[in-house]
Amino acid sequence: MIYMADTANIEELKKLYYYFPLAGVTTNPSILAVEKKPISEIIPAIAEIVGDGMLHIQVSSTTAADMLREAIKYKEHFGLGDNYYSKIPVTKEGLRAMRMIKDAGINVTATAIFTHQQALVAAQAGADYVAPYVSRLDNISSHGIEVVEHITKTLNHFGYECKVLAASFKTVDQVHRIVKRGCHSATINYELLEALRSHPMTDMAVDRFAIDSQGIYDIEF
Repeated sequence: MIYMADTANIEELKKLYYYFPLAGVTTNPSILAVEKKPISEIIPAIAEIVGDGMLHIQVSSTTAADMLREAIKYKEHFGLGDNYYSKIPVTKEGLRAMRMIKDAGINVTATAIFTHQQALVAAQAGADYVAPYVSRLDNISSHGIEVVEHITKTLNHFGYECKVLAASFKTVDQVHRIVKRGCHSATINYELLEALRSHPMTDMAVDRFAIDSQGIYDIEF
């Protein structure tokens, strides 16, 4: 199980990368729009923070040919390597583009997935990651956790190299439950990543340690 940050906020990413063992960062047009900065400015700043970690950048094009050109352009323009993943929605044109982008030597993350079959078709089209939306499925009574579980089991059963990158979380419990069901990875916003690592009992224990250490930790360093 690996964690990625689902944010394009530079200050949030700096705080997270200070301590959290993140595998990378995911973005999409909606996340980028929140920052009110053009992609030409925000992606280099994210790439600098991510380093060798994964960077997932979603295309805005709607035809397969344009998706391919856009995916290639980002890799060249931003000087990205094998850590770059082009995010492609599972539309008709997107599915066609996935194989074309893979043939061009670029990794693919299939996004906007809401069903088990969408994920399986995307995996067959060559996607390296498939990203089902947990909370959005829950909001339409489609049981996002179960969908993630079914996708994960199917990919594992048939031996696909494609992995599940669960997205769209509202609670830590949702993350906990997809982990229990064997999900390979999750991309999570800043607030939930902070909540994942924290617990009031941990704070109480650390406060107690600080008190009890007084006078007995006498070796200077």
